[in-house]
Parts: sequence; structure tokens; C-alpha cells
Amino acid sequence: MGEISIKINIADRVYPLKVNMEEEEIIRRAAKLINDRIKEYQENYAVRDKQDLLSMCVLHYATSSLKADKKVSTEDNEVADRVYQLDHLLNDFFSKQ
Repeated sequence: MGEISIKINIADRVYPLKVNMEEEEIIRRAAKLINDRIKEYQENYAVRDKQDLLSMCVLHYATSSLKADKKVSTEDNEVADRVYQLDHLLNDFFSKQ
């Protein structure tokens, strides 16, 4: 699929982008998440400066990303350990035959 031109509004600023057609929906959803988070911070904290709000959003999503990466890494290690244990059990089983 080809590239399309879209306009994304984040924190009351419009950003023209060229994106692959298959990425358009996820980019629009990401912009909505950011704007929703900014609105939440505006309502719950005494912060009005857009730069501060954007910085808080970046910190939130970077932290979430790092937590997700750590979780995936931990789960990968657990799966690798279980595969190793299963392999060991199968080797023991077949070596006795």
C-alpha cells in the first residue's frame, strides 16, 4: 500500500504527516490517546502549559513502554526455562528406552 497525507492534531497543534495507509488508524489512535491524557492532566493537576502537559505524557508513555519491554523479557525468559525443562524431560524419557 502507498503513502497518504494526513493531519494529526496533538495539543491543539496540527501536524501534517505522510504515513503508510496501513499505519493511519494506529497513528490516529495514538494521537487520541495523547490528547485524552493531556485532557486528564489538565483536569486533575494545576498545569496549563502545553509543554509541561506534553512532557508528562511522554514520561507516562515511555514508562509504560519500558514496563511492557521488561514484562516481555521476563515472559520470554520464563518460556525459555520451561522449554529447557521440557527438553530435559524428553531427553531423559527417550534415553531410557
